Amino acid sequence: MAQGADPGKPKAKASAQGGIDWWLFVLLVMILGIGLVMVLSASGIVAENDYGDKYYFFKKQLAFAMAGGVLMGVAAMLPRGLLYKSHYPLLFIVLFMLLLTLSPLSPSINGAHRWIRIGPMSVQPMEFVKIALALYLAYYMATKQDLVKTFSRGVLPPFIVTVVFAMLLLLQPDFGSAVVLALLLLLMCIAGGTRFIYIFFAMILASGGIVALVLFEPYRMRRLMAFLDPFKDAHDTGYQLVQSLLAIGSGSFFGVGMGASRQKMFYLPEAHNDFIMAVLAEEMGFVGVSVVMLLFLFFFWRCYLIIRGQEELRARYTAFALSCIIALGVILNLAVVMGVAPPKGVPMPFLSYGGSNLVAMMICAGLLLNFSRTAKLPH
Repeated sequence: MAQGADPGKPKAKASAQGGIDWWLFVLLVMILGIGLVMVLSASGIVAENDYGDKYYFFKKQLAFAMAGGVLMGVAAMLPRGLLYKSHYPLLFIVLFMLLLTLSPLSPSINGAHRWIRIGPMSVQPMEFVKIALALYLAYYMATKQDLVKTFSRGVLPPFIVTVVFAMLLLLQPDFGSAVVLALLLLLMCIAGGTRFIYIFFAMILASGGIVALVLFEPYRMRRLMAFLDPFKDAHDTGYQLVQSLLAIGSGSFFGVGMGASRQKMFYLPEAHNDFIMAVLAEEMGFVGVSVVMLLFLFFFWRCYLIIRGQEELRARYTAFALSCIIALGVILNLAVVMGVAPPKGVPMPFLSYGGSNLVAMMICAGLLLNFSRTAKLPH
């Protein structure tokens, strides 16, 4: 992530600065459109059964998308100076929100306290913790370059902040989200130039902590065993993963047809949430999944160009951190749906049903569009 250009290389033509990257915006709209269609398809049966309206989840997701669009526009036009001053206030705001989830004000859903009830809505603070942490880590890595290779002042502060948030998430409990924060810290440390020996020992400690959490929590051990061999207990702990794999296998090359999924008919839990990609694979097949993955690939290519096109180091680190948030969501969700990683409850960005995640991802996209205004993008 070093600054500066090689004086020996010819300069590539760059677009005029000041305008947003419309390629990134169009790709986002295409992915979001597919997500809305898939939420409608995957949730209709459950919505009609539970609420008497097959469009119930679709209408809510459309409202979330519209709200997210407004916030994305605000983020895209936000003055850079104001954004750069917000990292500490945002950290304290999300810290307060996480503490609220551990209070009696937070409802218990499936045994976890991850939401804050605000009138008719529920907000999941974790989705906004990722953004606040990304802005803080980008600030720290950019402004403390002379200290980043030292332990007490260059390594400890970002690690302590991340560990505090991760511990609060584990108390909810939300193991998957704590892993996401740890991975974000790891990627930022690598990009920021933290000494490898510190990263190595941090990974050893984190691995030991994960093993301890799994060994001392029976339900985590059951999930791990179900992940290793889901068909051994296909009617209990391995049920969700088995149904996901059946959906993917049923889709074959071209899929069974839009709206014709069988697994969404009360077989696959969370079909319109974390496992929406399984329904997409069943209905649209390998071809449909490939189209979605290509759209994400082009989306991240534009993110890379925005990161590379920044002249200011802090802008480069911030754009990189925001891109990592979206990329981690895509990779971890696919890994869970395909049985490559244990179930973690990570939504697919822009596709899965859920207001907090969708709004947070659109804020990330808006901030990336903001940074595209100062990026030297190739024609």
